[in-house]
Order: sequence, then C-alpha cells, then structure tokens
Amino acid sequence: MTDPIADYLTRLRNAIKAGHRVVEVPASNLKKEITRILFEKGYILSYKFVEDGPQGTIKIALKYDPVNKVNAIKSLQRVSTPGLRQYVGYREMPRVLNGLGIAILSTSKGVMTNKEAALQKLGGEVICYVY
Repeated sequence: MTDPIADYLTRLRNAIKAGHRVVEVPASNLKKEITRILFEKGYILSYKFVEDGPQGTIKIALKYDPVNKVNAIKSLQRVSTPGLRQYVGYREMPRVLNGLGIAILSTSKGVMTNKEAALQKLGGEVICYVY
C-alpha cells in the first residue's frame, strides 16, 4: 500500500456508504491524530485505540442522525498525495465549503485544522478536506 491515509479515508467512506456503525482501521500516529480531530469537531461519535499486533488498530464509531439516518460526514477528500504534495502558507489557508467544513493539515507543531493553523500563523501540508 503506497498511501495509508487514502486507505484510511476510503475505509471511512465505504463504512458510511454501507451504513456500518463501527469501522476498524490499522493504526499509525498520523491516523490517530486525524481521528482525534474528527472526534473533537463532532464528525464521529467515539474512537478507541486497540493495541494488538505490531501497530494496533483504531475502532471508530460513526455518527448518524437518529431520525434521518444520515451520517455527520458528507465528504472526505484526500488532497496531498505521495505523488503530489500540497503545501500552503498561513495566508493561503483553504476554506472548505465556505468555512463550514475543515481542512486537516500537518504542520511543524503537529496535526491540526485549517482554522487552528491560521490562528497560530502556521502553514503545512494539506492532508484532507472534511465536510
């Protein structure tokens, strides 16, 4: 597998389309940080790190609207790929869905959203868009 982040996002997208409540993905430090941000921003219900084997797994409980059965995540888009890295400065920070969505960035101070990076005047690699 050449792009584990794209695999992570694809597993989430597939679980949402299939209507699953829980999805398991192989763990890494970057995936753990992306999962933490998704939880803090209210896109997922909960998560748990399971230490089994050399790298472990992440169990993610997806968040659905109880009435309409619609997921909180409408779209997950991979931006920066191993073949074409996308970097932005804090002045060119992307706005996702006119400010309603988030962009997840990898900066020198860790993984954070576009709004947090702009407040700290940090640029970095744009990992994905979520809305």
